[in-house]
Amino acid sequence: MTEALLEDLEIAVLLPCYNEAQTIGDVVTAFRAALPSARVYVYDNNSTDSTALRAALAGATVVRERRQGKGNVVRRMFSDIDADIYLMADGDGTYAAADAPELIRTLITEGADMVVGTRRNVRADAGRQGHAFGNRIFNTLFRSLFGNDFSDIFSGYRAFSRRFAKSFPAVSGGFEIETEMSVHASRLRLPIAELELDYGRRPEGSHSKLSTVRDGAKILWMFAMLMKETRPFAFFGVISGVFMLASLTFMAPVLADYFRTGLVDRMPTWVFSLVLMMMSFLVFSAGMILDSLARARAEQLRIHYMGLPAIQSGHRRRARPAEAPAARSRAA
Repeated sequence: MTEALLEDLEIAVLLPCYNEAQTIGDVVTAFRAALPSARVYVYDNNSTDSTALRAALAGATVVRERRQGKGNVVRRMFSDIDADIYLMADGDGTYAAADAPELIRTLITEGADMVVGTRRNVRADAGRQGHAFGNRIFNTLFRSLFGNDFSDIFSGYRAFSRRFAKSFPAVSGGFEIETEMSVHASRLRLPIAELELDYGRRPEGSHSKLSTVRDGAKILWMFAMLMKETRPFAFFGVISGVFMLASLTFMAPVLADYFRTGLVDRMPTWVFSLVLMMMSFLVFSAGMILDSLARARAEQLRIHYMGLPAIQSGHRRRARPAEAPAARSRAA
């Protein structure tokens, strides 16, 4: 791909940030050098340091998002900005800006809607073995629940087409947003690609905002909610099976006594087992109905996605200034 083709496309570099004053200036400068024709946006998520000032001095367009959480920031960015290609990274300097042209090149040449920069050295993330263990567990769980499309669902270095950005619901509020992106792509069977890239360590004095236990619990809860929304038959089928197993467990000794004596000596246990059996049937029926609704929702999302234009060269789309929505919200 020639540099002229990159210049012919409207590219938005999106950097969600929270207290990244130590690194954000260098990150903005690096992305401006790697993608001279792109516009760099820094969305400051209530930082208490000089993140916003240093980003602005480095040449970024700075917007403040008051709702705390990366998911809220990503939702705001996709809503505010109109471009042909969106490139999202973190402001901590762990992703190399020099890899950005290759991510965009892969997005275009592969005809993909999302390219994920998988992390080659993710286990060295500030030496936090809890993060590395969680990555392995959750990636394995994702593949078992939603398919084998992704090998690193938590990577924050991604390139998106406009069709993806404008069709992505973005309902999560925190670091679970990357998981939701991956499930959205798998659910609609969107064309995706992965590109293995080096993953750097944070500089001395810069600390991860992730909590291994707290954010791990949030991600696990998001897995359950996304499975309920996208695969309700399997989700409610498991619950129905638990009720059925409990019902049979309580029912078996009562039936054994009945066949041996002809009497039901433990009537409360028998009634309770029947109630569990009925609950199993009800949950199973609900799963079947919700599965049909989920398929209908997926069809509607797919139709909306197909109605959006694919990446086209030969023209430049004027990006909507990110400051305008913020001004309107203050005026309201």
